[in-house]
Amino acid sequence: MSSQEFQAAYTSIYSTGTFLLQYLKEFRDGLRIQGDESQGLQSIEDEINKALKALQDQKYQVAVIAAMKAGKSTFLNSIIGADVLASETAACTICRTDVRHIKPGETPKLLEYREGERKPVILVEGDAGEIQKKFLQRTREIREQGNPDNTTRFEIEHPIEAISQLSSLTGFTLVDTPGPNEWESANFNINELKQTALEALRTCNAILFILNYASYKDNAVADLFKDVVENRKDFIAENTGKIYFILNKVDQKTERDKEIADVIKDLERELVGFGFCNPVIYPASSRQGLLAKLIQQGKATDNEIKDFEDFFSAKYAERDEKGRRVIPLPEEIAPRALQDSGILNIQETVIQKITQNSGWNLLSEVVAEIDKAAKAIEDTLNTEIKGWEMGIETLKQKVEEYRKRSENARSRVELVKTAVEVQKQILIQGFSQGINGFADGAKDKIASEIDKIAEPKKTQLTRKLPAPKSDNSGLGQMVGEIGEALLGFFPGFGKGLGQAFNLTVSLLDKLSESVPDTFNSSGYEQAVKSEKLDPYIIRCKTKAEAEKIVKIINNYCAPHIQNWWIDTQDELVRDGTKIREELARRIQEDIQQISDELSNYLGDALEVKLNINPIQFPTFDFPGIDSRIKDVQLAVVVGNRREETGRKSRCCNSDEVYYADVDVTENREFFDVDLRQTLESVNGKIDEQISRNRQLLERVINKQISADFRSAEKQINDYIQRFQNDFDRVLKERETKEAEAPEIRARLEYQKAKLIEYLSQLSSIRESLNSWKPVK
Repeated sequence: MSSQEFQAAYTSIYSTGTFLLQYLKEFRDGLRIQGDESQGLQSIEDEINKALKALQDQKYQVAVIAAMKAGKSTFLNSIIGADVLASETAACTICRTDVRHIKPGETPKLLEYREGERKPVILVEGDAGEIQKKFLQRTREIREQGNPDNTTRFEIEHPIEAISQLSSLTGFTLVDTPGPNEWESANFNINELKQTALEALRTCNAILFILNYASYKDNAVADLFKDVVENRKDFIAENTGKIYFILNKVDQKTERDKEIADVIKDLERELVGFGFCNPVIYPASSRQGLLAKLIQQGKATDNEIKDFEDFFSAKYAERDEKGRRVIPLPEEIAPRALQDSGILNIQETVIQKITQNSGWNLLSEVVAEIDKAAKAIEDTLNTEIKGWEMGIETLKQKVEEYRKRSENARSRVELVKTAVEVQKQILIQGFSQGINGFADGAKDKIASEIDKIAEPKKTQLTRKLPAPKSDNSGLGQMVGEIGEALLGFFPGFGKGLGQAFNLTVSLLDKLSESVPDTFNSSGYEQAVKSEKLDPYIIRCKTKAEAEKIVKIINNYCAPHIQNWWIDTQDELVRDGTKIREELARRIQEDIQQISDELSNYLGDALEVKLNINPIQFPTFDFPGIDSRIKDVQLAVVVGNRREETGRKSRCCNSDEVYYADVDVTENREFFDVDLRQTLESVNGKIDEQISRNRQLLERVINKQISADFRSAEKQINDYIQRFQNDFDRVLKERETKEAEAPEIRARLEYQKAKLIEYLSQLSSIRESLNSWKPVK
């Protein structure tokens, strides 16, 4: 199904649905003239309007993910056809940015969404240059000031050239995902990328991994792919068709480098090794594609034209009749340069894949809804025609029998509702067990690492240290309240069920490497005097040394817990979605059976359609929820007193709370970090968060499963009520307009013949769609 065929089908469906709405309006107007408000037909009109709105508002999301400086922003700009996003030389993406397509002629905008505020702030309206300038300025402010406004994401409303001719894709959105927060840390934040990639796999219509031609084998890229694929190979295999790999910056190839085709084969082997079956790889020169588009549009600046001439024009040089090299003008080269850049091929492939899958599903569902509405009108017409044909006493008997059957049907629907409540509790219990599994696994793994630190000391320390001096009593121990601060900054706790709680290096090895003087046997020997030191106490000579140990433990524990939680979330989302789909199917079957039995009497059947969406948690980063991972900072506390001196917020991260030391004397002899208390704090905070989230989970599942049931319940109740209204209307008219029976029947037959034309059009559309049905 090409994008052009999709557009034609979209237009045909929308046109047919609009004509059907007008037909229904005229039909209802005729009934109103006769004194009938035709309330039974209101639900049909509502369903048609809802289907047409879905056709117009459908969102198609394409996530773009880059593990390193791969030219992601330039690639996005080349698809957009405007230099609107900051390039990699200017700034990195600090939080999610959605680029939403608007019609040419509409005013582009830059919007900023903030935590706790429903409406976005309009930062600027204007052209691409103005938006990029303001975007850079705002990004710089957030980095320098620590995000005092709690910005969560940005949205750019701008025409996207790649789909400008396809009105059927007005909901097209490019998702610019955050890369490593280099402005925050020199370390590569693999967890953030992993979270983004997994969410995109679950929710987006297509995912593009952008890889740098010069560094696609970097360890960071390998680590990202390994984490994404681990424990979810079946899920990856099911979604292979929407994953693409873009080998960007191929224009950097020199004559000494391998041919691009050979590089792609090498990359393909790497990706297959990670678990991506039959990976689709496209070479691209995003900068060349962007400049070529701007030149073709007549929007390129002098500097952009110069860049094009300096970097790309020479390869299009020609020889004149005297053998001299002649370089054509940029506008003459631009069309060919754009084609050679690979951008056109990429955007056409991605758009076609979207229309083949998500687009086809949408069209199919909308056709089904409109067809269902048209047949409901046909049922009403057939009921009225039949009501005028049979004797009035027979009609009264049928009406009474139908009333009894409908009451029985409603009673059975209530029984289905009771069964759904039971299934709902089972689903809640399953999710709770998954969360508990994360908590137990995380606690055990951290405890094991703490034990490894204490174990060597149990054999090394054989004598006791003297008791601390009395003037230091209660103040000579530095407690690293790691647990409380560590998980306290995960606001609702946040990300995934790790079945495998893997560690790349032990905590003891990390401490031994970073603080060797504290973690070697000779140091312990010197500390041993007359009193045996608790093996779970790390004794330090200076406050700075103790703070360093606390920081190391923080930097070790936080990303591992976050990584395990990401796995937990992903597994819960995927498994929970399957469970919910099965529960929705059961609801559908049960209601359908009731409807079919009623339809056997009426001669019709009600179709029950439920839309399946992933389960969402308010405080977990499930699809549709704008929650975020919070960085963890540990408070180092002296004694039992602490004083908060300030807070610092960072984009898409938690508040960072700083505590000042109180009542600390300079002549203190030692500082202790209590590992046992640290572990207790970690476990206690995990338990607090689990309890809080379990309550939130129950509310969310109650809401969503109940919505699934209400959808089916409403459809059968509307069905029952519509026929009741039809019967009541016919009886009323038979009692007052019996003499007009021939004219009324003729009018109804005419309306039915007109309706059949729409049904025929819908049947043709359905046949056409079926010929394009994507192969699973």
